[in-house]
Amino acid sequence: MHDSRLILSPDRYDAVIFDLDGVITRTARAHAAAWKAMFDEYLRRRDGEKWVPFDLISDYRRYVDGMPRYDGVRSFLQSRGIELPWGSPEDPAHAETICGLGNRKNELFLKRLEQGGAEVFNSSVDLVRALRQAGMRTAVVSSSRNCALILRAAGALDLFDARVDGVDLERRGLKGKPAPDMFLAAARDLGASPERAVVVEDAQAGVEAGRAGGFGLVIGVARSGQAEALRSHGADAVVQDLAEMSVAGGDVVPSALVALESIFAELGDRQPVLFLDYDGTLTPIVDRPELANLDPSVRDSLRRVSRLCPVAVISGRDLRDVRARVGVEGIHYAGSHGFDIAGPGGRGHAPDAALAALQDLDTAEDFLVGRTSSLPGVLLERKRFGLAVHYRLVEAGREREVEEAVDEALNQFRSLRKGRGKKVFELLPAIDWNKGVALNWLRKALDLNEVRFLPLYIGDDLTDEDAFRALRDRGIGIAVLDSRRPTAARYQLEDPGEVKQFLDALADHLERR
Repeated sequence: MHDSRLILSPDRYDAVIFDLDGVITRTARAHAAAWKAMFDEYLRRRDGEKWVPFDLISDYRRYVDGMPRYDGVRSFLQSRGIELPWGSPEDPAHAETICGLGNRKNELFLKRLEQGGAEVFNSSVDLVRALRQAGMRTAVVSSSRNCALILRAAGALDLFDARVDGVDLERRGLKGKPAPDMFLAAARDLGASPERAVVVEDAQAGVEAGRAGGFGLVIGVARSGQAEALRSHGADAVVQDLAEMSVAGGDVVPSALVALESIFAELGDRQPVLFLDYDGTLTPIVDRPELANLDPSVRDSLRRVSRLCPVAVISGRDLRDVRARVGVEGIHYAGSHGFDIAGPGGRGHAPDAALAALQDLDTAEDFLVGRTSSLPGVLLERKRFGLAVHYRLVEAGREREVEEAVDEALNQFRSLRKGRGKKVFELLPAIDWNKGVALNWLRKALDLNEVRFLPLYIGDDLTDEDAFRALRDRGIGIAVLDSRRPTAARYQLEDPGEVKQFLDALADHLERR
């Protein structure tokens, strides 16, 4: 099966069953840290100077990840040749029994949960909601007895039609992973047959359980590079993030205007940081770039928002050009897709490798002026760190000739790479730098930590997808879509007119707050 884009159809599947830690919530690191603290404390006390620490990579994945707590204790101790009595679930945390050590681990985990809370993967929540909207039933499975507590702490308790957790293991007499019991119980609770259900897991024991249960599709989630291990243990397909999955008939990205209450709820008491593209976002796309002037009413909306939260415009235009066109003081600007950045005080930033490519851009411009002279409609737009080759006005059927000319220029200069946008090719410095990198540079430079600030990015072009991906699980991406296409953004707006409506609604909310 091709893993790059998985589409789940309600015609093929009735239900999807998700593991909790590492798939829906971000508590896997807290669990791993609690396991290590508990085992290291025990091994140091038991073995003295000869003790060997618990390894967070090999030991955690091989012996405890995805398993019921007490089974995980026994599994790891057996790997070290250590035998302890099972004890009882009521054993105190200081008891040297399987259950006592497991209870100590749970104490350490709950303390970490209380201190740091529980976070969800936004892409996972979006997928669950899309599945439910398409009429598919959802369940969560976890070996943890704290499953409900974690979901409640993460605000995700209402996402699932059924839950099978560590409490059910004991109450219903189920076996833990890699046995398929928990997944089969969840399927029964949903009224779905295994062959009409999907399992989504990030642990080797979990994909083994899904395969053993005869489920119609077993998907591995390889957030930390264990793709081959998940495949070898039974995964039919592997993704790095659930944003790589979609629902047939459910791919319509929700409107940011319709979802205002959800966006403001996610914002909470944090301050938004607003990043915006220019062409196609603040202004409509026009045939000639120089005609894209900002409507005064949109400028007023930007000024209003900028008095309430940090604002930055990240554009493919030259820095001086976009700053002059927007004309709002006190905000940040990034030109040439983020290669050229300047703040309100004039402080700027440009990567050294980009500066080194300036001479080649000059030479490439001279070459393309001559090479495209026989192609009516081609417009060359030189920016400090880029050269845009617009072909919106080129005769239909001759677009390929424009790209061939751009490729000829690229073959002469290894310091340059080709970018794509709406009816435009661009020559840019060949370094790992894009709007997403520029966005993260600005967040770091301005000390916009995730505890106090929530970044929002609004853009319309393919180049804006880098920014949407950079904000995955860290903020909110809003795509301005004039046609239906795949996007990493979580919400959409139809046109610059709706962007203005969103800016005004955000300003209203911040003023009320």
